[in-house]
Amino acid sequence: MSQEHYFSADPSAPSKTSEVFFKVGDKEFNLQAASGTFSATKLDPGTRVLLQHYELFPESGDVLDLGCGWGAISISIAAFSPATLVWGLDVNQRSLNLTQANAKRLQLDNVKAVLANEIPGDQKFDAIWSNPPIRVGKAVLHDLLLTWIPRLNRGGVGMFVVAKQLGADSLQAWMQEQFPEFEISRLSTDKGFRVIRVVSPATLPSK
Repeated sequence: MSQEHYFSADPSAPSKTSEVFFKVGDKEFNLQAASGTFSATKLDPGTRVLLQHYELFPESGDVLDLGCGWGAISISIAAFSPATLVWGLDVNQRSLNLTQANAKRLQLDNVKAVLANEIPGDQKFDAIWSNPPIRVGKAVLHDLLLTWIPRLNRGGVGMFVVAKQLGADSLQAWMQEQFPEFEISRLSTDKGFRVIRVVSPATLPSK
């Protein structure tokens, strides 16, 4: 299966698994990926750039990994911050199965791999960490962000990594237009990727 179809709900190609080794800070990870998922044989370079900011992982609370794939971000946050509950969200059932299996493999009980309809309607998040699925197209991507960014608790922080050549700067400008009450900034640029930081206002604006 072409990687362009990693956002299929139920990949039809046979699942060919790969072991993926990577390091975040002083922690080493050995996770299982598979064909039909995003970055099926290695850690995506954008995800690697995002995980370099591990010192900013939330220490506790509910965290959303939007487009979790086989779980690199979810697993990393859960391992560093056992007081969090990390919700790994994806449309790809193979990805969700891998995320849950990787969490079990590392004996992490604070990861929950879910479809969107399995997240309660009133569930809020203290943080969102995401390598969002840019290749689903602008309309679908915008709909995802319009759905989940407002789910941040007051003062909650979103961290999004996007390739500059895939429209990171225009996406940041769109975020600023759509969420004028939020503090939106470029946290870093590395290897052609931007990390965009989105902070929900700590208090409701005065009327």
